[in-house]
Amino acid sequence: MKQSMKAMQLFDLGHKLKLVNVPIPVPMGNELQIRIEAVGINFADLLICEGKYQIRPELPFSPGMEVCGIVTDLGPECQGFQKGDRIVGFGNFGGLAEYITLHQNQCLQISNTLADVEAAGFMVAYGTSHVALSHRARLTPRENLLVLGASGGVGRTAVEIGHLMGANVIAAASNNDKLQEAKRSGADHLVNTSTEDLLSKVKSLGGADVVYDPVGGELFKLALRATNPEGRIIPIGFASGEIPSIPANILLVKNLTVIGCYWGGYMKFAPNVIRDSLCELFGWFEAGRLSPLVKDVFPLEEANLALETLKLRKAIGKVVVRIPRDL
Repeated sequence: MKQSMKAMQLFDLGHKLKLVNVPIPVPMGNELQIRIEAVGINFADLLICEGKYQIRPELPFSPGMEVCGIVTDLGPECQGFQKGDRIVGFGNFGGLAEYITLHQNQCLQISNTLADVEAAGFMVAYGTSHVALSHRARLTPRENLLVLGASGGVGRTAVEIGHLMGANVIAAASNNDKLQEAKRSGADHLVNTSTEDLLSKVKSLGGADVVYDPVGGELFKLALRATNPEGRIIPIGFASGEIPSIPANILLVKNLTVIGCYWGGYMKFAPNVIRDSLCELFGWFEAGRLSPLVKDVFPLEEANLALETLKLRKAIGKVVVRIPRDL
């Protein structure tokens, strides 16, 4: 086996990634060595490259949190996996490379029915939405679910899952192409945030019982005012670049609940929540109830373009980087 691999690494925060040769990581203890086939790109990857994420790896490093690949080696304490297993895995960084090592608890074996690029973009997007709506917000049938950024990587999955859970889904996005994708994913009502007033439109539809917000900024403030008494608001991310302040007086008067949901955090304190959620989600996929969408796929050497596509909010569905077998 070769001793070095290609990787896209960050050497200075806020700068472009560079394609370099680095040693292939060796699995220790309970780790798996994985030959990466594809990498899902997430908003958190942008933050970690700017030094704004809660995890700050030592430079240089490769971003990329979720991967699909094949097990090529195992640490001496690893159990339940074998060479050749096809898996999805989640780590804080390291994915934009030919190989990665991950703890076995961060990996899940999958079937061959899900394509590499779909599998690579499945865990974080679907997992975040499912844990947020089911485990955290306890969404119930016939409730009004408002999804902001409804065609993006996580927003679109929230529309899909909300629809499957029986909610009345109100999808908000910035243009009609994005809204049409949200409609195909199960949205009952559409709001163009570039041309319509979110507050008045949502109120005309009966208000929001649950708000799923990966955008933040001004849209969060409007959604807060459009939320019904005893509503739940789930901040997922801040794609707008603005982290909103939450006026406690509105929470008090309307008896609102703001619910944090950091999907990756469950890896440390309750990994069973993630594992149970993903098992249900993969079951839904096998039953034909979920339709992953990946429109933007880039080769490893164009990982900077993949990040830029996400940063400019051009993506509909997931952005994925494919890793060739031999670069």
